[in-house]
Amino acid sequence: MAFLSLWKRLSPKQLNIAIQAFSLISIFFEGYDQGVMGGVNASPDYVQKVKIGLPNGHVTDTTKQGGIVSIYYLGAIVGCFLGGWAADRIGRINGLFFASIFALIGGALQAATTSADFILVARVVTGLGTGALTGITPVLVSETSTASHRGGFLGYVFIANYLGISVAYWISFGLAFVDGGYSAVRWRFLLAFQCFPALLLLIGIKMLPDSPRYLASVGRLDEAKEVLEHIRGSSDETVEREFFEICAASENTKATSPIEFVKVLLGMDNSLAAHLGRRAWLCLWLQIMASWTGITAVTAYSPVLLSQAGYSAIKQNGLAGGLNTIGIVGTIISAQIVDRIGRRKCLMGGAFGLFAVNIIAASLYEASRHDHSKAASIAPAAVTMLFLFNLIYAATWGTVAFLVPTEIFPPEMRAQGNGFGITGWAIGVGWTVLINPIMFANIESRTYFLFAGLNLLWIPIIFFFYPETAGRSLESINAMFTTSRPFYRDMEKAYAAGADVLANYGGIDEVRRKSSVGMKEIATEA
Repeated sequence: MAFLSLWKRLSPKQLNIAIQAFSLISIFFEGYDQGVMGGVNASPDYVQKVKIGLPNGHVTDTTKQGGIVSIYYLGAIVGCFLGGWAADRIGRINGLFFASIFALIGGALQAATTSADFILVARVVTGLGTGALTGITPVLVSETSTASHRGGFLGYVFIANYLGISVAYWISFGLAFVDGGYSAVRWRFLLAFQCFPALLLLIGIKMLPDSPRYLASVGRLDEAKEVLEHIRGSSDETVEREFFEICAASENTKATSPIEFVKVLLGMDNSLAAHLGRRAWLCLWLQIMASWTGITAVTAYSPVLLSQAGYSAIKQNGLAGGLNTIGIVGTIISAQIVDRIGRRKCLMGGAFGLFAVNIIAASLYEASRHDHSKAASIAPAAVTMLFLFNLIYAATWGTVAFLVPTEIFPPEMRAQGNGFGITGWAIGVGWTVLINPIMFANIESRTYFLFAGLNLLWIPIIFFFYPETAGRSLESINAMFTTSRPFYRDMEKAYAAGADVLANYGGIDEVRRKSSVGMKEIATEA
């Protein structure tokens, strides 16, 4: 029990650092597991073990290769919904604790792979854990952050995503020199390493307090106030108002069931809040759009792309590691701008930047295809485009697509609601990694022209249909969805009319009275 209350001994600064640190570890696991298969697929021993190619490592069954990679995301879809439902029932911290168990078991099973069937099962188990971790962690960060720094804090957490991908590639680069790259250690160690962050989470996550918004949603108002004041480092008027907004928004909360996902997605249940179905589809499609910017091609199949540019195997692995390391720089940029210029401008500006980069990269590769003598001179420019792509994506879509779903749902189903975003991520990434090898095997680098066109399409979709949530409290954002019209301008009008949460609940004095009565009743029952 002393360990569970260890957070009380920490200063506010130390507690916030601890929350950020364990969130970083959680997202690091997701990033590492997302990037690890690039190095695994390049290992000849693995290619033989799962029977997808020749002894020299050349893959002949690209569909089976893509299936092994993408089935992980099927597990992630199930994991994000079950994890989100559990996190709304038993808390964010408990949800992360159980998710880390699945992540640890799945990582160990992958490292022990003996056949294609074996790794398929192991990838699903790992996906269950990753889906839950990725669904719950952003919610914990959003619910413990201030409105003015929510995007920045989540941006810094998602540095770990690119750090995880980079570590996967750099380890792969180093192991490629062991026994000329033909050793089983090359891919087994890569898969086993993911157990390390999962174990850290399992051991340490329970030392953190739960989110004050979750605590309030289940009626634990005293604890919610204690945690909020500790995280903020004060009990001044601003914190008091935030607490009463949380109390007001949580006043009529009720537990939900797993079937809620289907009902919400079909627009059949608005009992918790207005237009939940619209919110779900916004989250789902935002992540699908993010996946179809072309990021999965750059992340999971960069060695293939670099091979097409004419680089040797050693240079391919080294550049692939550097390619993902640049994402860390982009995420730092995102943390600086996402709260200042807003979510919408980040998404639209990012989509235009990615459109331009894809067009240039595709044109360079096309020139190389028509005149092979120019390949060596064109390669550096093509690789520069890949680096620029990762930088722009990480600075915009890489953070915002995970941020918005944590902001637009009511407290009693925020973790479940974020599951729609993670489902979109799993569908989008799983779909693209399944067909990326097929596309690159058939139309090769012309695939970039497709990604360029899609990025251009995303701009008007964001402009017309997606809300701006920057600088607004989680409780006030609900006002945007009181209008039946799905357009941005109408949501802004609805927000202007209903943004004062306390006024909607009878004013601060009335909310204070109800909260005081509620805490007294809880104390009496105890």
